[in-house]
Amino acid sequence: MDISIVIPLYNEAESLPELHRWIRQVMHVTGFSYEVIFVNDGSTDNSWQVIKSLHGQFEEVHGIRLRRNYGKSPALYCGFERAQGNVVITMDADLQDSPDEIPELYRMITEEGYDVVSGWKKNRHDNMLTKNIPSKIYNATARRVTGLTLHDMNCGLKAYRREVVKNIEVYGEMHRYIPYLAKNAGFTRIGEKVVEHRKRQFGKTKFGMSRFVYGYLDLFSLWFLNRFGKQPMHFFGLWGSVMFVTGFIAVCVVGGIKLKAIYGSYPAPLVTDTPYFYIAQTMMLLGTQMFLAGFLGELIARNANERNHYHVSEELF
Repeated sequence: MDISIVIPLYNEAESLPELHRWIRQVMHVTGFSYEVIFVNDGSTDNSWQVIKSLHGQFEEVHGIRLRRNYGKSPALYCGFERAQGNVVITMDADLQDSPDEIPELYRMITEEGYDVVSGWKKNRHDNMLTKNIPSKIYNATARRVTGLTLHDMNCGLKAYRREVVKNIEVYGEMHRYIPYLAKNAGFTRIGEKVVEHRKRQFGKTKFGMSRFVYGYLDLFSLWFLNRFGKQPMHFFGLWGSVMFVTGFIAVCVVGGIKLKAIYGSYPAPLVTDTPYFYIAQTMMLLGTQMFLAGFLGELIARNANERNHYHVSEELF
């Protein structure tokens, strides 16, 4: 099979028939063998009924119904597990991604040798203040941290060589960083293509401003785990030693000043006379403990047997 198109969705019943019609039209012209995998991420509208109807009419349509809303990353994970195409293409279900981009994405993977091709919505039709500007800042940070020169890390329209999606693990909210996950797994041929961004026709966006906050947290987690996940002592041991030595020197200095004042018979200033000393000390201790707790929690989550176990209530294949 040439192409698997994986489409995660949540309450997008109105757009599904038009999206499938558009994909089918493009595939008819190109002649690719393909499958469309709709992953219904716990929708509360009649999205699953629409998918069942399309499955009954068209043999290329498959469906996965998750028992509840897990999020985009789990939906992609389930779709990747079942994808059979040599090239796997992901796109959103809201008709903002154009299926007309599929042939060129496929060509870039198969002919130009890319492992991953990420879409770049260069000309966006979103709100400037709530989406465009925060997105630019977020992507600039992501480029700096990951070392990938992608302009739109969060674009849902991407193409992957089959081996990529079978050798990476998408969990939590890591769908934003699949190219970075691929890079860390050794798939370094990562390209970019300017794609059309269309206005939403039905419903409303399912992602609010919180996605930028979570995006930064996930980005830092991935960077940290990629660099220190296998050898955490390289980080904690180094900075723990620096903090211990610095603290020991500070204690010696304070003790020396106190002894000098005692034997010199003059009053010495006491740092403990001000509450700021205790506030700073408490904040440093709490911050260190919270960071350690977050890192340990991340390690536990990555090694938990149930981290990617999702309840699928129905499948159509």
